[in-house]
Amino acid sequence: MPSGGRPRQLRAPTVLLAMAFAIDEGRPAHLAQGLRMLADLPAMTRRRLGVAVTKTGSLHDATYRQFSHAHRTMLSAIDPAPVPSFMGVAEDDRAAQLKAVREGIDTEAAEARLQRVLDALVESSIPERYKASSRSLAVDWTDHETWSRPRAKDDPQPANDPTASWGHAKRNAPGAKDHLFFGYYAQVATMVKEERGPSVPEFVRRIAFDSPRTDPPGAMATTLLRAYAAGVHPGDVLADCGYSNRDPKTFASPLRRAGASLVMDLHPTDRGPRGTHKGAIVSNGTLYCPAAPTALLELGPLARGATDEETRVHDERAAELSRYKLGRVSSTDRDGAHRVMCPAVMGKCRCPLRPESMALDYTHPEVVSPPEEPPSCCTQKTISVPVHIDAKRRQKHVYPSRAHRFSYNRRTASERTFSWFQDPACGGIRRGWSRLFGRAPNALAYALCAVVHNVRLALAHEDREKETARRAATGLGPLGRRRRRRRSHPHVEPTATDPAGNAPDPTPG
Repeated sequence: MPSGGRPRQLRAPTVLLAMAFAIDEGRPAHLAQGLRMLADLPAMTRRRLGVAVTKTGSLHDATYRQFSHAHRTMLSAIDPAPVPSFMGVAEDDRAAQLKAVREGIDTEAAEARLQRVLDALVESSIPERYKASSRSLAVDWTDHETWSRPRAKDDPQPANDPTASWGHAKRNAPGAKDHLFFGYYAQVATMVKEERGPSVPEFVRRIAFDSPRTDPPGAMATTLLRAYAAGVHPGDVLADCGYSNRDPKTFASPLRRAGASLVMDLHPTDRGPRGTHKGAIVSNGTLYCPAAPTALLELGPLARGATDEETRVHDERAAELSRYKLGRVSSTDRDGAHRVMCPAVMGKCRCPLRPESMALDYTHPEVVSPPEEPPSCCTQKTISVPVHIDAKRRQKHVYPSRAHRFSYNRRTASERTFSWFQDPACGGIRRGWSRLFGRAPNALAYALCAVVHNVRLALAHEDREKETARRAATGLGPLGRRRRRRRSHPHVEPTATDPAGNAPDPTPG
């Protein structure tokens, strides 16, 4: 009689492919769903993937135990904080078992392997022809609830998912309220078009998946720097005020050193004048003339739902404020410093301290009351601006100008990515979508969802290109978005009333 169990014939690529198939079919990222997808494949495909083997003259498919064992073995090499199975373990012994499982694990090496796997999975799902189409990236984070429930504050035992923690979910939609959740922060870096470039498929280039104990902007900066080392050089990085409000040493400064140009929204507490540098007013990451009007320096971003007239007035005030801006006249040196010039010397405004500027016509604004004791920015033609001057708010465009608004509007691509992930007809990510415990299993499932998103996007873009080429070859117009014509009720002409004052029924028949 044969002895021993069935051979562990499943490999890691087969497990990843099964989970991706399940996500693509709109199913949750459960191991049982992945095994069902493998069981639905043809017999020859199952044999080629190692799902079915021939033994004693018959075909034997892999069992759920084999599938879960292959998944667990795959994660054991990349999980920096594995979560043991607490089934059958007493409550008092769970903390000791968790400590015993994690002893002897090289956390840094496992973390590096996990990040390489996540980056390789997402990058491999983007066709080569699209990788160089744009360098601009839109970054954002959202909440990802785990299947586990947290423990009470006075309970010393770990939760079923001890790597998860409490986080804050902020909702900007009308009527939505902020709330606390127990899980992880999931971040995406979505490809967007260049400022003056054509539209590109909004692929997910990188993801970051961490516990709320980790600062999300710092984790995203590390992810983009790792992509920079791999040859993916970021161009414009579009971020909201959740990123710009953080310490510049963890997000803004590292990305600037990597050559990225930041386009950010500023937090309400960070807007407006914040100190001076050699007499020049530092406001919103830009240096202005000491005599710049205070009302212009306190100009905020355009309100949501603003009318055309409000937009025109806002842009005019922003353009007038730019007349007082010290212009950049040099590139960044090795120390990160650059030089700026007085706006009157550049011919943007009239100032009595610069007699040559008074020859400008009166369409230029005039400094009525210059400083009695002119500072360095008024006595020198140029001044040096070190790298630490307003490193938190300095960005590509002047905030809140019209150019900044149009450039920052590209950031909605990251919101569309999260909408796709959470749409029940697509990714369907919600609580219970993944019932695995631990950061590494959930991060791997999230990366596979990004892979499915990129593959679907590439196929849809190729189909659209083929249809556009076909219509051009047959002389048809360009492919546009089809809109349904609104159907209203048929117009009924008024009819005369009968002698009793009742109108006849207009319905025919």
